[in-house]
Formats: sequence, structure tokens, C-alpha cells
Amino acid sequence: MISRKGLTIFSSTAFLILLGAPFATAQQPQAQYRPIYPSQKASVTQTIGVTDVVITYYRPAIKGRTIFADAPPEMETRAKGDATLDNQNERKPGEPIVPYNHVWRAGANDATVFQVTDDVLINGQPLKAGTYSLEAIPGKDEWTIIFNNDSGQWGAFTYDSKKDALRVKAKPQPAQESQELLLYRFDPVTANTATVNLRWEKVNVPFTVEVKDVKALWRAKTDALIATNPANEVFPLQAANTFVADKNWDEALKYVDQSIKTKPTFRGLSARANILHNAGKKDEALAAADQAITKGKGDGVDTTAFEKRVAGWKSGT
Repeated sequence: MISRKGLTIFSSTAFLILLGAPFATAQQPQAQYRPIYPSQKASVTQTIGVTDVVITYYRPAIKGRTIFADAPPEMETRAKGDATLDNQNERKPGEPIVPYNHVWRAGANDATVFQVTDDVLINGQPLKAGTYSLEAIPGKDEWTIIFNNDSGQWGAFTYDSKKDALRVKAKPQPAQESQELLLYRFDPVTANTATVNLRWEKVNVPFTVEVKDVKALWRAKTDALIATNPANEVFPLQAANTFVADKNWDEALKYVDQSIKTKPTFRGLSARANILHNAGKKDEALAAADQAITKGKGDGVDTTAFEKRVAGWKSGT
């Protein structure tokens, strides 16, 4: 036993002896303690094409406090330069939660985490795929949004600007209604962009995440998937469907033919016939349809609906 400040603490060995030998070698799952935080954890996700963007953060509340404001002189003396003043243990009553011109964790508790699965542009500036802590330096008229390579820090107390991956400028926007709990949301979203909005109190701070070429990225990932799964005929067939949606018949045919080469199926052969028909190649479409129907019947597939469609091709309906 170890005595520490009047408390009696058993060593781990003594504790196992008390429990009995059978427990000493048992593989027990590691228990995890989960505290209740006043600022609750949240996560928001947006997919841009095939790129996932995830922001994980804790949501502080206003609770009648001053949020964004200049730090009073006494508060300023606690930090050098733009170092964080986000320390509730030192904050005096009436002092702002997020003083201007100082690094803020952009949330509460752990550093806010920004994850992106592919290279993107943030307000037009390149950011590599990865996991970052997201900090901010708020200002009355301009904010600095920071993506830092140290994603595991608590708050911004150990923030090191030398580990910054990217800094961009953002313009704060006034909001009519007050947002009690800090909120991140994606809006608006387009085919290749998503605007992140940091919303708290009567302030909204937007910055844009952009995937430079969604289709090129999708194709590179698709080709890599097909290459590493050469026996899977479904992946190229699924890729063909994307080109069908774009009415890019030539590219759709390339992927369908790749699927058929891997494994000829009614599904692949009938897809080929449909693409040829949509491309205006009637004779080739009918020949491919015959192959599909023969294959389907041989494999015990119900081809009734497809045969009716082909009959409509022949009659021009």
C-alpha cells in the first residue's frame, strides 16, 4: 500500500491479489471514462463529389456573456502577441470569451478538428488531404482561419504557428438573430464547393472549401479501385453509369466493355445495348441486345422487361 496525502492506495499487484489469481491474466476491455462537458461535442460532414469534409468541435454557449470584443488592458497583459487568451481559469467577470486579435480554438475543450480526404482549396489556397486543428484569430473586420498540423492539442494552449499548414482570411458577417451555441454548417453547397459557416452570437464567418476538378478526382479514384479489384465486374459497370448520367456514351462504353471483359453478365450486356441505343447506334444496340437476352436466359435471369424495351426499339416506340 502507498499512502498519499492521507489516502490509502493499493498497488496494482496488491489489488490483483485481493481479487484472486484467475483475474490476474484475464483480458479485460479497456474502460473509458466519459465526462459530461458543459460544451457538448458535435460533428458536421459534407461530401463534395467524392471528397469528405468533417469538422469536429465542442459547442460553447453564450450564457449571457460577452463573446467577441477587444481585450481590456489587464487581459492583454496575460499574453504575448496574438497568443491565446482562451483560458476560463484566468478570465475575469465581464472579460470577452473570444478577444479580438488572439488565437482562439474555434470551439471549446479539445481543439476543433478539420478533416479532408483529398487535396482542396480553402478560399482559393491549397490545403493537402489530412487532419488539422482549426483555429482562428478573430477581428472586427477580418478573421484569420488557421489549419494547423497539430490536430491533437487541447484548446490552443500549445498552439505553434510554425506548424501551420495554411492561413486564409475571412470576412465576418453580421447576423440579425443571436446563435446561443456555437454552430458549424455547410451552406451553400455546389457540385465542387461547400461554404463552411462558423456561427456564434451575432457573427457568421464563412470560408469556402473547393475541389478543383471533381470528375478528374472521381475518375482517378475509380480507376485505382478497378485496378486493385481486377476480378470485380461491378465497379466498371458502376463507373459507366456515371458517364451515362453525363450522356458521355463513348466513355460509358469503355467501362461497360471493361466489365464485360472481366465477366460477361446479362446486366453488363444489357447496359451496353442501352448505351448504344442512347448513342443512336440502333443496329449495334439490337445486336448487343440479342447477346444480352441470350446470356440472361442461359443464366436463368428474367429478361422480360428488357425484351419489351428492345421490342420498342424495333418498332420505333
